[in-house]
Order: sequence, then C-alpha cells, then structure tokens
Amino acid sequence: MHTVPLDFRLATVADTELLIGLMRDFYAEDRLDFDDTRVRRALASLLEDPRNGEVLLWLDEAGSVVGYGALAMGFSLEQGGHFALLDELYLSHAARGRGRGKQALAILEQRANARGVERMRLEVNHHNELARRLYLATGYVDDTRDLLTLPLAQRLKDARA
Repeated sequence: MHTVPLDFRLATVADTELLIGLMRDFYAEDRLDFDDTRVRRALASLLEDPRNGEVLLWLDEAGSVVGYGALAMGFSLEQGGHFALLDELYLSHAARGRGRGKQALAILEQRANARGVERMRLEVNHHNELARRLYLATGYVDDTRDLLTLPLAQRLKDARA
C-alpha cells in the first residue's frame, strides 16, 4: 500500500458550516443522533476556547478538506488528571485508505502530547469494526468497559414537569 501524505490545518469559527456538513456525514455513517442545536453549541465551545480542545481539518494533496479530527480535554482521577479524548475522527470515503487513518491518529496523538497529557482515550461504536481494528493495531487498549450516558437535561426537565 502506497502511503499518501495527510496534511491538516487548525479549524476556526469561520469553518463552522464546513464542519457541520462533515459532522452530518460522519454522524449518519456512524449511526449517531445529530441534534443540530446541541452539536453547534458544543462545536462553538470547542472552536472558541482552546482550553476545551481543538479541531483539525484533514487536507488532501490539493489542499481540499477531506475530513476532521476533534480532540477534547477531560479530567479523570483514574487517568491521572487531564487526558485528551479523541472525540471524533472522520475521513471522507474518497480520502480513506493509503495510510491516512494511521497518519491522522499520529497527528492527533502528537497534538495531545503537546498539551501535556499522558493519556488519550476514544470511543468506538460496536458496529464499527474497521475503526476498532485500526485503533487496536495502533496501540489503543480495550479496557473492557461500556460507556453509559444519561441525558441529564431531559431528566431534569421531566422532574420539573
């Protein structure tokens, strides 16, 4: 397999609509609920405050945007303090293969390390076996747990009703 170089640039608020389009594609493919209001609010927080993390736009050889990667900062006693969450990683179908996924991971890992964190975590859906294999092959460890989520805002809304 011939590796094709992957370049990137840091996303800014001016890239919001471009990112929303890419995120819609990713969420549809990965069977995630796309709540426009929630996603826009979170994306704005990420793009406007570097303490929250960053979004990288993946560029092909011609400089066209072909995907994105989002790093979000978290804190956990178990993880030893601050850690980076590889929140989202997406490459368009045309940009996949040729080693770009591994390159994207390496770039994100370097960016996380530059933030001074010692650990990076990620989520992968059970149905996404291709991504899971990539993550395991590049050194990520399945810590044999399930991630559970509580839609807290809805619970509080229901409690007030």
